[in-house]
Amino acid sequence: MESIDRHQSEILQNQKLLRDKPVLGKIYHDFHLKISTLLPDNVQGLIVEIGSGAADITEVIPLCLRTDLFPNSWIDQVENAYALSFSDQSVAGIILFDVFHHLRYPGTALEDFYRALKPGGRLIIFDPGMSFLGRVVFGLLHPEPLGINDPITWFAPEEWKPEMIDYYAAQANADRIFLKGEVNITDYHWRVIKKEQIAAVSYIASGGYSKPQLFPDFLYPLMRRVDNFCSLFPRLFTTRILVVLEKPLK
Repeated sequence: MESIDRHQSEILQNQKLLRDKPVLGKIYHDFHLKISTLLPDNVQGLIVEIGSGAADITEVIPLCLRTDLFPNSWIDQVENAYALSFSDQSVAGIILFDVFHHLRYPGTALEDFYRALKPGGRLIIFDPGMSFLGRVVFGLLHPEPLGINDPITWFAPEEWKPEMIDYYAAQANADRIFLKGEVNITDYHWRVIKKEQIAAVSYIASGGYSKPQLFPDFLYPLMRRVDNFCSLFPRLFTTRILVVLEKPLK
C-alpha cells in the first residue's frame, strides 16, 4: 500500500504554496464562511475539523479544534477519523474539508462521527464535485484518482483496525454517494439538511495549490460573480459539493 506519509508531505507543500498565493487564502476564507453559517446554532459543544490542511479555518471559526493524523504545529490534537477520542455525544459539529474522498471506509468513519455528535449536531462535508468541468479539472489536472467506477467499500472488514489507516483517494465518492445516491445515507440514521453544488470557478482559475493563477488578485470580486452565475448550471460547472448531515434529536 502507498504510504500515508504522502498525505503529510502534501500538506506541508500546500502550506508553503498558500503563503505564496494570497488570493487562494481569500477563496478558502470564503469557503469557511459558508461552512460557518451551517453549524448548528442550538447545540453547544465542540466544533472539530478532521484532517485540517494548510488553510486555517480558525480565522473564521475561532474555537474550531483543528485535528489531523500528524502532530504539526498548527494542529490542536491528533485524531483518527475512524476512532475519535471524543466521548459519546460531546461534539456539536464536525467539518470535513477535502477529507471525505480520502476515507477508504466512509461508513465506518460516519458511524464514529455519529457516536461523537450530540443530538442535533452536524457533519459538514466539502468535497470535489463531478460535473463536466469537475471531471475535467480533477481528472486531468489533479494527481488523485476520481474513482468514478471503482466500488465504494462502505464498511471496513472485521479484521481491519483504525491504526491500519493508509493513503486512499477517490475524488468522486462524495458526489456518487450524496448526489447520485449510490448509498442511501438516511438508512444510517442521518438527516440530510443540505446538498449544494458550487461552481467555484474562481478556485479553479486560481490554479489551486499546484497550477498557475489565471487572473490577477484584484479581479477576485468579479470572479465571485462568475462563480454565482456558473452555479446556475450545475451539470456543467459544479466543482465542489457541500453536504450537511444532522444527527436527529430523537
